[in-house]
Amino acid sequence: MRRSKSTVLTFAEKCKNILASNWQGSLNTIKADAKGSKGDIHTSKVKYIVRRGQPYLWVPENDLHNVNTIIDERGSLAMTSPFPGPLGVLFKSLKKLPTRIALSGEVLPLKEDKAKSLGKKLQEVILSEQKAIKEFTYTVSGVLSSSVSSTSRSDSLQGLLGDNERYTVYRFQISSNQVLEPRLTPSPILIPGWLSLSCTFIDGLGSTFDVGIEDLETSKADPLAPFSAKIIDGINQSEARRTALMLFCFVYKDANAKDAYITSIDRKGFDVLAKVTSPALKDGIGDQQWKQFRFMFKEEANDIEMFCSQLVEMEEEVINKVSTSSGLK
Repeated sequence: MRRSKSTVLTFAEKCKNILASNWQGSLNTIKADAKGSKGDIHTSKVKYIVRRGQPYLWVPENDLHNVNTIIDERGSLAMTSPFPGPLGVLFKSLKKLPTRIALSGEVLPLKEDKAKSLGKKLQEVILSEQKAIKEFTYTVSGVLSSSVSSTSRSDSLQGLLGDNERYTVYRFQISSNQVLEPRLTPSPILIPGWLSLSCTFIDGLGSTFDVGIEDLETSKADPLAPFSAKIIDGINQSEARRTALMLFCFVYKDANAKDAYITSIDRKGFDVLAKVTSPALKDGIGDQQWKQFRFMFKEEANDIEMFCSQLVEMEEEVINKVSTSSGLK
């Protein structure tokens, strides 16, 4: 079985995938008034798209960010890998946070003509993704069939094109200057500190890893990243596919899983969080714990079609192995 040379992505690639897979982040700016910066931090959710590696933000016209950035352009932006549907409930019950990134830089308003041009690009992105979803093959549609429509990035961004609420459009320029860098506590509340970091990757255990601007600029997101939320939700909402995840743990990892959810995907494979029986205790009774497993593809999945095809192949493989070993075939 041929495997790709590296089993995991670089931290820069992971950051790019999170940027491309999400469409909403927490923006932090310094509260200000006519006399200057106040030092306190204002945080709110904003929607964004990425163009040429830079996030472009849509901030509602009544948001305090619009006042704060006039006085002080410094800000930070944080977003997580997608955790739709039951995955969010599971993370909350385990007091676990998804992988996430924190960017530091300057929040720069776009001129009216550039904002209109970006609005057209946004519409093109939405239409392109909606068209791709309609034209997916039977294999892809089978994986996504259980996903709810709200996990579609294009549907979530659609509201930015309406007339219900006006927005100011900003470019978030990632910078290594002395700027705000958000730190995530065990709760999802952002607590800012003053550090000269530009990009930080934070894993599910809370460990942080600095990523250089050059590495971030030269790394590319997986082509399937914009659809990752829908793929993750489609798998986790399907009882049959979650059963297959449990079989993956049994066949490939020799772990007896009682439940399992897919937590992240990329071109090299996917991560699964499974409830497994721990080694027997002294009294002979095993305890159960949630454990993370990494599963690799035979070949890198360069698009959503290849990802779903290899997933289905793995499902068929483990079913055949389990059926053969149990004498059912």
